[in-house]
Amino acid sequence: MPVAAMAGLSTATLAPHDLVWLADPAGSLGRDALPDWVLLPALHDTPLVVRRDGRRPGEIPVGLRGRTRAERFGTWVVPAAIGKVVTPMELAAQRAWHRRPELATLAAIRALEAVADWLDAAGIRWGVTGSAGFSLACPHNVLHADSDLDLVVQSAQPLPEHHVTLLAELQRAAPGRIDIQVATPFGGFSLLERLRGGGRVLLKTDHGPRLCSDPWQPAP
Repeated sequence: MPVAAMAGLSTATLAPHDLVWLADPAGSLGRDALPDWVLLPALHDTPLVVRRDGRRPGEIPVGLRGRTRAERFGTWVVPAAIGKVVTPMELAAQRAWHRRPELATLAAIRALEAVADWLDAAGIRWGVTGSAGFSLACPHNVLHADSDLDLVVQSAQPLPEHHVTLLAELQRAAPGRIDIQVATPFGGFSLLERLRGGGRVLLKTDHGPRLCSDPWQPAP
């Protein structure tokens, strides 16, 4: 069913990893600029993923995904084109995987079920991203038996040590591989990279990656 454009959206109200649906895919995306594998009618029930790219102020950078890892395409849409938004945090809070019992045996979903209550109990603000988030938000499953579970942890301040300890333990003990990205006000970084590198990380920002020691206070 077609969706109406949402009012009040802007680049400031959307975050990387948010899933968005276009109210009018054919009218919002130029056919000539899209790869052949993009099927515009399918985008009525298939989300696009908000990504990091600040080259077009006022527009939303989004990524389209197809059936294979090679089928990825980045573009921009205006905020008025977006008809629906689902955040990774909403997928977690709503326990969206309980609505998809056919996915329950996959390693990523088993890992998700194993860690969700621990993350909530610790007061960590977290969400489901990547293939798992995409598959839980729409009818199209892109998960397979070997898929990792991708999570995002939002933290405006440096993570408390007990949160870091818990996250590291969950990564080790979960019944499937977990990739945790930490989102700061300046960008996102891999928790595992920070643990392995003693703190120095590659921070993904709207203007490209930056190597830094403190992702909450990166040098100018």
